[in-house]
Amino acid sequence: MMMAMMLVATATAFAGDSDALKAVMKSKSYAEAAQLLKTNLGQMADDAEKAKAYNHLVDLAMQKVSNETGTIAENQAALQLGTGKQKEYDTIALADGVCEAIEAAIECNKYDQLPNAKGKIAPKFAEKNAQRIWQVRSHLVNVGQEAAKNSKADLVLKYWGAFTDSGADPFFAAMDHNSEKEYAGQVAYFAGRYAFDAKDMQRAMKYLDIAMQDETQKTDALNFKLYAMRSSLKSREDSLNCINQFKELYAQDPTNEVVLDGLYSMYDGLKMKEEQKALLDNHLAKYPDSFTATAEKGMMAISENNAEEGANWLRKACALKPDNAVVQTYLGTCLNVIAGNTDDAAKRKAVFEEAVQALDKAKELDPDKAQANWGYNRYQAYYGLYGEEDPKTKAAEADIR
Repeated sequence: MMMAMMLVATATAFAGDSDALKAVMKSKSYAEAAQLLKTNLGQMADDAEKAKAYNHLVDLAMQKVSNETGTIAENQAALQLGTGKQKEYDTIALADGVCEAIEAAIECNKYDQLPNAKGKIAPKFAEKNAQRIWQVRSHLVNVGQEAAKNSKADLVLKYWGAFTDSGADPFFAAMDHNSEKEYAGQVAYFAGRYAFDAKDMQRAMKYLDIAMQDETQKTDALNFKLYAMRSSLKSREDSLNCINQFKELYAQDPTNEVVLDGLYSMYDGLKMKEEQKALLDNHLAKYPDSFTATAEKGMMAISENNAEEGANWLRKACALKPDNAVVQTYLGTCLNVIAGNTDDAAKRKAVFEEAVQALDKAKELDPDKAQANWGYNRYQAYYGLYGEEDPKTKAAEADIR
């Protein structure tokens, strides 16, 4: 009687170990186990078996990682103690092992979090897998950096992408993200750039959005995101879709003048003058001291051949940000036009004096004309104020070249 009961209990205990699971669990190679799991997943008895099978993949991947990190530790000890030779190790196998462990652990967790036969959720593997993988994820950064030095862009994207993806995955939400705060945003930013170069816009946008959450990377990531959005346009429909994306970004952060300028430029490219004007007017109604909106009102007036209005807006822009050589140059240009159209000699002189002041400031800020070509406009102002033969005019003429 007792023997029969023991046999029944034993049969029940092992009832869940299907042949499909056993085949995976017997494998000592990650590649073999992964292939068996892919083939046999649908034949496993339940979600618990699937979780167990994927956890075996995590074990095998982590064994690959341990083999390489063990050699690294031995080398470090030998170096410190001055004993023994440095052993070779495979950084690609190390990084691939981390990537495989991450992928398998996230798949394992999908099944591990599902209710069992009794309707209860009792995950067995999540905490252990998250902790042990989190400890080795930084190797992806180091190996990716080495790949970047060797111009292996595909490997950089693979490893920095895996690092960024996993850092944002809910599976690792409980881990200490502060431990990698100094470099995670920068890795995400460059992963976004590499994804863009690989023409993978979906990943590029994802990584740049993650980078924008880091204050140290926010501006660079946003600038590159806007550049990436505009560079991929092939049709008017693409441009209109891009405008909608800019609108969303502007709605999220209306004080961000980079986004404001991007949206204004998109409208300008499609000759949407009414939308441009409404954008600037509405923005200035809320933010009257916006340098970008003020300067662009001036530029819009110039495009409409209204030098008086352009000068009024650009004067205000220069007061808001006096260290901008481009705005100083355009202000001087407007003032030259106004002076040239003025019959009153005293008034004309005063306007030319103001133009000289603005264009001298442009020269001071940008002596090499890298941002604004102030040379000819400055010569015009000096010519109008001092005449052709004055030494100051001659010196200004020399600056044209």
